[in-house]
Amino acid sequence: MSGSTRASGTSEGTAGGAGAGLAGREGVFPRARARGPNRQALRRLALVTGVFVVGIWVLGAVAAPLAPYGADEQRLLEAFQPPSVHHPFGTDDLGRDVLTRVLYGGRYTLSLALAVVLLTALFGMAVGVTAGYFGGWVDEALMRATEVVMAFPAIILAMTIVVALGPGLINAGLAMVLVWWPPYARLARGETLVVRRLDYVEAAVALGQSPWGILRYAITPNILSNLIVLATIDLGAAVVTAAGLSFLGLGATPPTPEWGAMVSAGRELLAQWWVASFPGLAIFMTVLGFNFIGDGIRDLLDPHRRGHG
Repeated sequence: MSGSTRASGTSEGTAGGAGAGLAGREGVFPRARARGPNRQALRRLALVTGVFVVGIWVLGAVAAPLAPYGADEQRLLEAFQPPSVHHPFGTDDLGRDVLTRVLYGGRYTLSLALAVVLLTALFGMAVGVTAGYFGGWVDEALMRATEVVMAFPAIILAMTIVVALGPGLINAGLAMVLVWWPPYARLARGETLVVRRLDYVEAAVALGQSPWGILRYAITPNILSNLIVLATIDLGAAVVTAAGLSFLGLGATPPTPEWGAMVSAGRELLAQWWVASFPGLAIFMTVLGFNFIGDGIRDLLDPHRRGHG
């Protein structure tokens, strides 16, 4: 009798403990599930914020000719005026309106960054897809060349190339293209090694499709998503690198209103803080915006990240 009572008590205790455990889990799991939509909402907000920030600067660069002042219009009697109604970003040492020069500077910096990333992505993708599909000595040769370029710090190698070619925006852009393509090549090669084993690629080979036709129509369109994400994030890095080269005197030369060159011109003007601060703020906001956009696009194109919230 006492044994059955203890068994019953034990069963009730076990059931009670299980019930408490289930109750605890039911209390935890809804909160865990609730974090998913919150994270997705934050990611969408970050993407929208990035598009808005970058869009503002792009729109400002496009509308720069509508500014009331010229980019190189000098008014020596108005030199070093602090931010005001007539000059929201103040004026520099030659009386030039800083806001106007920042807007025009966006044309140079953003155009250079976009051109560099586009050319780098295309060249790197071509190298990586070719190496991944053909393999053998082609893969070995292209990947060894990629590793040679990656053995040097990108910014140091770019500076060396610009010094050899001479300062200027075109030479700075060319140097960036020459040192930035390896990550795209390695990513494209890895994606190609996976895609080329899929059934539809093998079917195209069996049907007699030419290698270049397979690369163009069967492989390249299916490896673009990760390359697009990398390119979007690299836009921010390209803005920083282009501005950095100009800051060192290796990119844009005066009186070109490029953001990095403007920061360099005002780096010693501590009392006139606005001369360097507003171009630096433009660089910061643009880079942050591109990073938000890159993260948002990655989440949109990656089903695993979407599923896990």
